[in-house]
Amino acid sequence: MSVRSRLPLRPGTLRAVIAATFSLACAELIRSGLYLSYLGQSAQAQDALGIAPSVVGLAWALHVGADTVMRGPAGLMIARYGLRPVMIAGALLSLIAMALLLVAQAGWVLLLAAALHGVGFSAAWPGAMNLTADSTAEGAQGRALTAVSMAVLPFIGLGYFLFGFLRDFPVTGVFLLCLGMVGVSLVSAFLLPAHAVRGPDRTPPAPGERRDVLRRLQPLIPAAIMQTVTLSLFGQVLFKLTDVLELPYWTMIAVLVTGALVAFGSLPFVGRVADRGRALLTLTGGFALIGVGMAGIATLPPTWALFPLAALVGLGFAGVQPGWGALVTRTLPEAQRPAAWGFLMTLENIGTAVGPLLGTLAFAQFGARGPFGLGATLALLAAAFYLLFRRAFPASAAPAPAAPSGAASGGPS
Repeated sequence: MSVRSRLPLRPGTLRAVIAATFSLACAELIRSGLYLSYLGQSAQAQDALGIAPSVVGLAWALHVGADTVMRGPAGLMIARYGLRPVMIAGALLSLIAMALLLVAQAGWVLLLAAALHGVGFSAAWPGAMNLTADSTAEGAQGRALTAVSMAVLPFIGLGYFLFGFLRDFPVTGVFLLCLGMVGVSLVSAFLLPAHAVRGPDRTPPAPGERRDVLRRLQPLIPAAIMQTVTLSLFGQVLFKLTDVLELPYWTMIAVLVTGALVAFGSLPFVGRVADRGRALLTLTGGFALIGVGMAGIATLPPTWALFPLAALVGLGFAGVQPGWGALVTRTLPEAQRPAAWGFLMTLENIGTAVGPLLGTLAFAQFGARGPFGLGATLALLAAAFYLLFRRAFPASAAPAPAAPSGAASGGPS
């Protein structure tokens, strides 16, 4: 059996999904590398731009803020104008932002470029997730959405380490690299379908339909925020935790790798459970496992106990990711899904932004126990919410009726 035949994608959609994923991956590589690594670590870049490290932090905040605010409107524009033009427009805006840094290297230009870059980037995630959901055969959306997310994550780390390696390189050369990578993202966007891969024409919702979409979105809000908060709690305190727990650096890495391997290894099985009508069960169980695992780590157990607890947390995240993807695609009306994705991803971005702050405050107040105790509390509250309000979702989470066969385009047009 070929690799192509094993993928849960509709015939003719593989190229479009790969193009959207690659476009998103290039965009993530640039933003994680440029703002979080190169500009923050390169004294040469800070001198060339005439800025202080605090200005780099402000540029990142403007970028994330613009991305967060615009994800909802980006989803609405995808619903109204189609995927390809919105993704192209976003990549073009990002290209303009990088070009600004080349032609006018100054602090205020960095802030303007960061904001424009955030607006351009805002279409990437809603576009890729919505296209993947549209292109996936019924009963496999959770696994497909998780696979795309997992395919992009390594590029975030690659960007951070690659641009950290380039920290002593001339700023013009690094900006040219950014321009080239955004150009690759733009070329990939031209390979996307102009219209929905399948399903009805996505016209702006009538007032009654808009209220129905909002009603369906409400039960999804806690998971949208909590999954990113729990992931990002430790971003700024991880190495402090290593010191407090007196863990050797490579021991901490081994604990993290254990959790990641369990998460990746169990995704196919857990994702299949979610896609077979048990999305709410896997989402609720995933949050419960994360809560129990983090609660165990909050007791500051012996080093050997960190490995099974990390595996428990990894298994929990393996439940949350496909459970969330399957629940969203099966709860929301297909015709309004792009706008809904944009709104939910705005909430996810808020969780990503708030998580490090909460983790830092918890560490300052309660020491090493704080971030883990807070993560456990939030995850268990999310599990309790979905257990108590499970009737807000269809009892069997049955897939939506299939679209008429004539609506499927089969691939990029």
